[in-house]
Amino acid sequence: MPINLSYESDIATLNNAAQPSSNDDNYRSTPLLYINSHRIPAHLATLARPNQTLLDFLRNTLHLTGSKLGCGEGGCGACTVLLSRFDKSKGAVVHSTVNACLFPVLGADGCHVTTVEGIGSWRHDANKNGGVNSSNGSAVTNSSGEETDNLHPIQRAMVDMHGSQCGYCTPGIVMALYGLFAQDGMLPTSISGDNSGDGNHKTTTAAQRQDYLEEHLDGNLCRCTGYRPIWDAARSLVSCHHSEDDLEEIRGPCGVKCGECPERESCEMDCNLESKKQMAASVAADDNEGGCCGGSGSESGNEKCCSSSSMDKIQQYQQIIESKHSEKWWDQPNDMFPKELLRDEEKSVHDELSTPLKVMDTSIHNGGTWYTPNTLEELLDLFREFSGSNGSGSNGSGGGIKMVVGNTEVGIETKFKHASYPTMVHPSKDIHTLHDIFSTEDYYHVGGCAALGDLQEFCRSEMTSDGEEANRRHERTAKPIHDMLRWFASTQIRNVACLGGNLVTASPISDMNPMLCSLGATLVLASRPKSDGGVVRRNVNVSDFFIGYRTVEKEDMEVIERVDVPVFQDRFEYCIPFKQARRREDDISIVTSGMRIKLRPAATNDNGGRHWEIEDVAIAFGGMAPKTVMARRTMDDLIGKPFDSNSFEDARKVLQDEFQMPDDVPGGQAQYRLTLACSFLHRFYLNCVDELTKDVAADKTEAVSYPPVPLIENDEECGVGGFVGVKKPSITGLQTYPEPKVAVGLEVEHLGMKDESSDLPLAAVAAAAAKSSLSDKPTKQKNNSVGQPATHASGPLHCTGEAIYIDDIPAPANLLHGSLILASKCHATLASINVEPALSIPGVAGIFTSEDIEKIGGDNKMGPILLDDFTFLPVGEKVDFVGQVLGIVVAASQEIAEKGARAVAVEYTDDVEGKAIVSIEDAIDAESFWTDFRHEMKRGGNVDEILNKSEVDGKRLVIVEGSMRSGGQEHFYLEPNSTLAVPSESATNLTIYSSTQAPTKTQDFCARVTNTPAAKVVVRMKRMGGGFGGKETRSVFVATAAAVSAKLMNRPVRVTLNRDTDMAITGGRHAFLAKYKAGAIVEEDGTIKLHALDVRLYNNGGCKFDLSGPVMDRALFHVDNCYFWPNFHSVGTSCKTSQPPHTAFRGFGGPQGLLVAEHIMDHFAVECNVSGDKLRRDNMYSLQDATPFGMRFGDGFTGMWNVPGMWDRLEKELDIPGRRQRAAEFNRKNKWIKRGVGFIPTKFGIAFTAKYMNQGGALVHLYTDGTVLVTHGGTEMGQGLHTKVCQVAAQAFNIPLDHVL
Repeated sequence: MPINLSYESDIATLNNAAQPSSNDDNYRSTPLLYINSHRIPAHLATLARPNQTLLDFLRNTLHLTGSKLGCGEGGCGACTVLLSRFDKSKGAVVHSTVNACLFPVLGADGCHVTTVEGIGSWRHDANKNGGVNSSNGSAVTNSSGEETDNLHPIQRAMVDMHGSQCGYCTPGIVMALYGLFAQDGMLPTSISGDNSGDGNHKTTTAAQRQDYLEEHLDGNLCRCTGYRPIWDAARSLVSCHHSEDDLEEIRGPCGVKCGECPERESCEMDCNLESKKQMAASVAADDNEGGCCGGSGSESGNEKCCSSSSMDKIQQYQQIIESKHSEKWWDQPNDMFPKELLRDEEKSVHDELSTPLKVMDTSIHNGGTWYTPNTLEELLDLFREFSGSNGSGSNGSGGGIKMVVGNTEVGIETKFKHASYPTMVHPSKDIHTLHDIFSTEDYYHVGGCAALGDLQEFCRSEMTSDGEEANRRHERTAKPIHDMLRWFASTQIRNVACLGGNLVTASPISDMNPMLCSLGATLVLASRPKSDGGVVRRNVNVSDFFIGYRTVEKEDMEVIERVDVPVFQDRFEYCIPFKQARRREDDISIVTSGMRIKLRPAATNDNGGRHWEIEDVAIAFGGMAPKTVMARRTMDDLIGKPFDSNSFEDARKVLQDEFQMPDDVPGGQAQYRLTLACSFLHRFYLNCVDELTKDVAADKTEAVSYPPVPLIENDEECGVGGFVGVKKPSITGLQTYPEPKVAVGLEVEHLGMKDESSDLPLAAVAAAAAKSSLSDKPTKQKNNSVGQPATHASGPLHCTGEAIYIDDIPAPANLLHGSLILASKCHATLASINVEPALSIPGVAGIFTSEDIEKIGGDNKMGPILLDDFTFLPVGEKVDFVGQVLGIVVAASQEIAEKGARAVAVEYTDDVEGKAIVSIEDAIDAESFWTDFRHEMKRGGNVDEILNKSEVDGKRLVIVEGSMRSGGQEHFYLEPNSTLAVPSESATNLTIYSSTQAPTKTQDFCARVTNTPAAKVVVRMKRMGGGFGGKETRSVFVATAAAVSAKLMNRPVRVTLNRDTDMAITGGRHAFLAKYKAGAIVEEDGTIKLHALDVRLYNNGGCKFDLSGPVMDRALFHVDNCYFWPNFHSVGTSCKTSQPPHTAFRGFGGPQGLLVAEHIMDHFAVECNVSGDKLRRDNMYSLQDATPFGMRFGDGFTGMWNVPGMWDRLEKELDIPGRRQRAAEFNRKNKWIKRGVGFIPTKFGIAFTAKYMNQGGALVHLYTDGTVLVTHGGTEMGQGLHTKVCQVAAQAFNIPLDHVL
């Protein structure tokens, strides 16, 4: 049992973070931190470490757990907070949302941080929750003067609009909206308009505010809601008294707003029809007193609207918000800002901030030293001092020093690449040459540390300038920069990331670096070689700055002081940005490019003919080489040539030859990337023709003297534009539900337990009587809670950050943090584990492996069906996958535990025969299967014999044969796997708090592995931050690891996986391969009837069985979908590979089976040249038909078979044939943009294949005050299960919903 005996002495230095040294007279050592309007006391502020993130400080030092750790790399937004500071140049407070998981806590020195706890609370006493400003934080009262809650309007809208489900992402989304509404001009109409009082608010229309939200709400992920209810909540706060201008500005492929189209009345495009529909719905809403969710606004008497983006709903909700919240709520960000940070308000504070900051980490974390210099000379002196012995180099690493601005790159390097920087420098905002952005007549000047968000806003303001020639030049220069920045990371990242950092990082797939190269930008590099000398500056072209993979032309002691971008000429010079990623927002590019061209009229020949000539061109790419590169050969080929399609066609050939990449190029997709580059060049030509046409048309005085502009074919006009420069589409949607059909309870139906004087069950009468005895207001009014769109029971807690998840549970005394020791190699034997290097790390308390489980008599084996997995892999066993758990390190902090896990020395032996099996094809070749769980289904005749025929009863038999593949998928629940194990009674009892969908499995295996009676192991699971099947079985190993270490240490242990670890080792959706052969008969009337199917399904189960068998069974039950096959044979085989065990996922194999069925139908439709819609309808099951597994359709068996009728109704009401015809016509007219219509039936089973699992139970407590407590076996992961159970109980007992817990 390896335990660190020096742990207690180590822990004494855990929190000794900031200590001044003897020669620090010119520095202060304590940062000034303000959280939720309060200054953090010095004894807490000194705990802030140089390498500590703001999120870690908030959660672990201040215990403000509302901000969540989702991804740890600024990608999900769950950690969003508001950072506010006083801008001296503007004389005002500026607000920016940031990712607290990346932003350094010491970077918040002199700033004010607002967390979700600080803006509103579900509790009545606002002053007890994060410091809500007293002027805004008074509790809301209802019409009777009773206190109700203390929710901010944004929080209330998110609750009422069903904007949270699992709730883990919700605090971050609330804070992202809070930051957007804190911007000038974003106040609601009733406040920012003529009634604004002081007149200091910028007035904007509802449509402008809506556009702003759509443009900037781009840094938050939600795995549950689909975003529409979140958008409903956001828009309800900006769209007040609506007009036609406030409706969604739907645009057609022509680029014109449908509401402004001159052919609006005659146009039959889908976009115009939708626009008309929205306007009609909006007008109708004005006369509809019930409204969308009022019950009378639905189209039919038996349907209600439960969620909608329609204007009537939003307008009604505005009235609710205005009635419950005063205008002061919207001034909260400014009111909460500490007055002592304002100019001249508190001289002592400003004197303190004028002293540079130096923080040295002397704790066991060894986080290095942090500097915040206030002058450029101080900054350059630090770089000279720490940049290395000779101060030279070209790698831009800065030797022993690293500049940190937003920490968006350094934070990734330290967290995921485990880089360590002994000295970090954060330039103060007082160094104006590094932060200012301004323009002169011929240049934009951008400070090297200027935030990308500030640059984006600067470019936007330049684009909106009016009229003059100089402004036209600036607009042309600003637009490509602005448009590219719109898609650069997220708003939270852009608010702090700087242009200089992007350049020095030298990512080969950077978006901005190719853009700056094409613009001809120049860098100003500054250094101070001598302490008593001046600042030395030199210029470097951006195109010459990148000299290799992440290597730049910069000396170690130099910093990028400024970026100078030349301003365009007022006409005939164009720059177009291009970007292609797997998703548009917040994703790294596959290929990115900036292309600039300058044109001039030129003589064609001696006869006086004229043409447009390419005077200059600059083409730069990211993603085509190990660095940002200029396409110099292609540029040379174009310069001096006529500006026409022939020149660009020739240039594309040169480009193809210039960027030939091997198939094994890093990043892969060599041919696709080359195709993207060529397509960008063609689109560049199309866009330039369009811009040239506009320039010639605008210059009416000289238009006759210009050469003719090249023409674009009609079907190529759709290639003009692109998503980079166009408005982001609005989010709309409408969901209706039928009136609920509620049956009486079993106690009434079978036992006759009903009150003689009413239709209420006796239980309901008893509950009502108990309540009446307390209130003296007896009632028997029937409660119809079931089926109503009740808001999530935990919604208010989600939106205020008060909902507690496993990692939020307050740390028990003597808590230890665990980090798993993971295998770095697979298909090898585990030879040895040496824990001594880890035990020598200060703060490591203990390390446990399989040997320790044996010592306590525990059972190391585990698994949901087969016990084929281990809690900790024993030495001598085969390592089945990279990331397999070998043991656990427990330490004083998560950071030290992870450091200890990396220090454990693991050795392997390569004595395993054969090679690692990775894919399904590998498994088939090696016959690596779980053969005992191979299942098959048969019906009808021998399909092999049938499919070898060419005719059946004289009718032609069409045979199709092929394969179908579907890949895996990551669950991406926002809350990573987390467990808190708390021992008690001398470790003879264990309480396990686990984020799991399977409390019973968790209890079972925690008891086994610790040799503890199951009766002494209690598992508690209040809520999960998402599960989707990923926490049904693959959460258990985290719980058992925590339980073992907690038992052995007799101390609480928390294990929370990092996002990258969670994704790497927990498995995901099963990849499938289907091999099929099918036959269909051609009837005399041309109808195609399915006749025989032989299909073999394979799934990639990974290295352990887990739930691969049941997943395969469900796929077999769905491979027929809605179609009748008289002759059917299917076989399902789970493959054993070297991947992590794959597991349950939404649909549980059903979607994979359905996909195979539809692929076969599409194959037949193409082979037989028939409509896919008709083929599907002609072959659907009919009443009395049976599935291959024996389920018969019909009243006496499964009840109604509704799919055929639903198909017919939808095909008619949605005009599917007409839509397909219009799509085909659109595709004929547009070469580069295509449309399609998807119309697919689905038959999905809802039962467990293990029949004994199709049951449930609940324990119901009825208390004497009339309230009810229900305990049930389900788990809440965002689907609202607890809310639905409460609704059932409320209706059964005929009591208010809020009386059920």
